[in-house]
Amino acid sequence: MATEAAGNDLVQVVSLLAAGVIAVPIFKRIGLGSVLGYLTAGLIIGPFGLRLFSDPQAILHVAELGVVMFLFIIGLEMQPSRLWGLRRAIFGLGVAQVTVASLLLTLAAVVFGFPPLMAFIGATGFVLSSTAIVMQMLEERGETATSGGQKIVSILLLEDLLIVPLLALVAFLAPGSAEVTAAERWLSIGIALGSLAALVLAGRYLLNPMFRLLAAAQAREVMTAAALLVVLGSALAMQLGGLSMAMGAFLAGVLLSESTFRHQLEADIEPFRGILLGLFFLGV
Repeated sequence: MATEAAGNDLVQVVSLLAAGVIAVPIFKRIGLGSVLGYLTAGLIIGPFGLRLFSDPQAILHVAELGVVMFLFIIGLEMQPSRLWGLRRAIFGLGVAQVTVASLLLTLAAVVFGFPPLMAFIGATGFVLSSTAIVMQMLEERGETATSGGQKIVSILLLEDLLIVPLLALVAFLAPGSAEVTAAERWLSIGIALGSLAALVLAGRYLLNPMFRLLAAAQAREVMTAAALLVVLGSALAMQLGGLSMAMGAFLAGVLLSESTFRHQLEADIEPFRGILLGLFFLGV
């Protein structure tokens, strides 16, 4: 029985790899990009296609780490001075996009007969873009550093920042939300801010000394393990604080963007990021 189960698992692994290896080059060759190739491959082998997979969540549970690693690498390329230069686009253009789109979608839902509260909650969900998909497309087209690409990145960052407040708003508006006391709400906010502060302090004062110490040991595999530890540890810290794992990894990348080990970190993370992000798109 154990051998049969292992064989089934191996079939699924082989089918995942084969689907990506076959579909992505074809879609890139015809100019449709790797993301659409992964999504199409996932449809073919998934529950609505060949049914080689019946539980996509089993893949997504692990593959979401690819999004976390992807945001870390984006953060490595986003120095604090550059991020500060985008503040007007993030809080100006980003807020304008989310506000206008939410109002238009809410109005459209009300016109179709949905209650205003339900329409608003649905609109705030639909207005959030997929950071992983959009950033991957920008990277493939070489538009991340362009003026238009920077505006898109700014909007995506604002949307990631808004996820937690929007979830809190939904919880507040939901039936039975009065049972949650004000003290509990303030405690949740305090934990989130504490996690954020701890990550910033660790990034400024602990990470660079740690990597210098590990570099002196001249053990490449330990440096790779340390890079994974930083990414996953920052994501875990944000998750425990009730915030976004991807945002925690992005912030850790920004804090290390001016480090002398930036390129080494990017080289260590890139292979894991590519494979897991491909699995993420397949799972979606």
